[in-house]
Amino acid sequence: MPKTLANIKNLTSDNFFLLAGPCAIEGEKMAFEIAERIHDITTRLEIPWIFKGSYRKANRSRLDSFTGIGDEKALKILKSVGLKFDVPVVTDIHSAQEAILAAHYVDVLQIPAFLCRQTDLLVAAAKTGKVINIKKGQFLAPESMQFAVNKVKESGNNKVWLTDRGTMFGYQDMVVDFRGIPKMKHYAPTIMDITHSLQQPNQSSGVTGGQPEMIETIGKAAIAAGADGIFIETHYDPSVAKSDGANMLHLDHLEDLLTKLVRVRQAVI
Repeated sequence: MPKTLANIKNLTSDNFFLLAGPCAIEGEKMAFEIAERIHDITTRLEIPWIFKGSYRKANRSRLDSFTGIGDEKALKILKSVGLKFDVPVVTDIHSAQEAILAAHYVDVLQIPAFLCRQTDLLVAAAKTGKVINIKKGQFLAPESMQFAVNKVKESGNNKVWLTDRGTMFGYQDMVVDFRGIPKMKHYAPTIMDITHSLQQPNQSSGVTGGQPEMIETIGKAAIAAGADGIFIETHYDPSVAKSDGANMLHLDHLEDLLTKLVRVRQAVI
């Protein structure tokens, strides 16, 4: 087990922990470039870090949207990043079969928000013995997430986290109710996804929009509200990213943001 994951599992660090990386694995070179930058920044700031990358994008608005470079190819890249930088790795899964496959390559299995009530998926993920990160459905109250947590624990796995990624507000916008952080912390360590919560889904173009200029605001508020972890998708050029570029953080802005969040954390602990 990478030493960072041991720290996160026991929440022994005085700092928040970070799940960060590109939305999707587009290739080996981009994955390693992004990982190296994040590794350098988090090492300086003493932030426990998990590399995030989707090996497959299953929930796309249009048939011609980018879905991945191939499952095994992307999963091998994720594993290689983890080994090179001695960090745990997280990826999202969409079916019981994917849980079994991905568990051979990564340390944390992430349940997408739209699938957080899928019993077969939660049970299959739990039985891998990996840490399970469940994203709160955009359609659910924070209190409802206790039942997703219970499905994992009752399947024999107590290693479970929750992640808030906003709640639908109208047809094309998301809002964050920060009351949800302390509520969900009653059930499991709780993370704030500060990039997906700024999505503007259901655009008429079939391509999701976003408000990345509000990332710092959401991040500061989440830390002040007591979030255990922060989730950030980042890319060295979001304008050409093949998935979710509209709401990703430019990699050049990551260190400044994390430095500010560390200061907020120090002020509230």
